[in-house]
Amino acid sequence: MNALGHSLRSLLLALQYFTRVPLPPALARWIGFDAGLQRASLAHFPGVGLLVAGVAMACYGLAYWLLPRSGYTPLAAAVLSTAATLLLTGALHEDGLADTADGLGGGHGRERALEIMKDSRIGAFGALALMVALLAKISLLALIGSVAGWTAAAAALLGAHVSSRALVLAIVATLPNVGSAATSKSLPVAGSMERAGLGVGLGWCALGLAGAAHLSSAWVSLAGLAFAAAMLLWFRRVLARRLQGFTGDTLGAAQQLCEIAFYLGAAIALEH
Repeated sequence: MNALGHSLRSLLLALQYFTRVPLPPALARWIGFDAGLQRASLAHFPGVGLLVAGVAMACYGLAYWLLPRSGYTPLAAAVLSTAATLLLTGALHEDGLADTADGLGGGHGRERALEIMKDSRIGAFGALALMVALLAKISLLALIGSVAGWTAAAAALLGAHVSSRALVLAIVATLPNVGSAATSKSLPVAGSMERAGLGVGLGWCALGLAGAAHLSSAWVSLAGLAFAAAMLLWFRRVLARRLQGFTGDTLGAAQQLCEIAFYLGAAIALEH
């Protein structure tokens, strides 16, 4: 199969893996499912972010214009757009954030932390992490919409969803996957990251940031990216020290943390 066909298959596989978008059975059979294709699909993780951002932007914009004009309108729009992303992704990354918080939150050793992350039950640290993360997303998106209008919130959604997924690739490229081969869904996908894959991911990221800058401003997008990158560096250091690597859950946690950091950076930039 030629390079274009392989790229299309890996993109569609990423769509299957990271969202709940249903694909026709015939198309799923054409895509196939092997370790090489799975690894190649990770490069399109930021591309999936474009789709997620598009849905969130549409929901935010529709809510902003259809609901009665009020000081609460941006808040309602933020809630509805966040709910749409949860439905579209199946709360995949939020689940990773909760598991990671439970594993790392109790001050456990490495093996115990990894064992806790595999437990499907959510503990106190996981529940608190989910609550704070959702409140942070909704409040920051509502704040941006209140201060600068729905297009600024749309720009933040676009930049955050794409760049947060692109930044996660840096963890895959620089740390080993320490997930269990028997239980980890991420092991075949995130076993390694080559330069070509990083280039594809950066291309998706550049496209998303360019769109965000067009909707709002380059300064706001760069500020959001800077905050997200700082969060990524801090979290990578935590993973290197505590786990000596990453798991699928920690990649989901990294995406969530970087997304929130982007919103915070964009909101601060609007003031200055």
